Amino acid sequence: MPTPTKGPRLGGSPAHERLILANLATQLFEHKRITTTETKAKRLRPLAERLITFAKRGDLHARRRVLTVVKDKGVVHALFTEIAPAVADRQGGYTRITKIGPRKGDNAPMAVIELVLEPLSPKQAVVKEATKATAKAAPKAAKPVEDAPVEDAPVEDAPVEDAKADDKA
Repeated sequence: MPTPTKGPRLGGSPAHERLILANLATQLFEHKRITTTETKAKRLRPLAERLITFAKRGDLHARRRVLTVVKDKGVVHALFTEIAPAVADRQGGYTRITKIGPRKGDNAPMAVIELVLEPLSPKQAVVKEATKATAKAAPKAAKPVEDAPVEDAPVEDAPVEDAKADDKA
């Protein structure tokens, strides 16, 4: 059987590439973080995210679809019971690739691929950014604004009159 001509493959044949990626996905779900080459990490990311999306569905058909790739039932169980609920709020981006230094032996570029299990709160992130932006802009705009209302504000006149009334009594 001739090998496919489109694009480079990991390991040589398409079957070997599928096995490599299946093993990398299994190790990623088992250890939550693995170190591999950048190329393998980039090829693993779409597969891992797709499997996590299946795990978020949580039905029997999704479990069987994941079992076609990840052969270890214990890892599949952990994926469905631990990882999927941890990323339930997240719409995507379940993995993070961080480039690290080259490998010592052959100078291959290495990367760490890990699961992003931190809870996602997009509303709080937007609120924090808005608060920071407001805090940066407020001191610049607040000083001129504070000086002008102090002279014209009738609210400050009322406490002064109350203070005079207290002095007379």
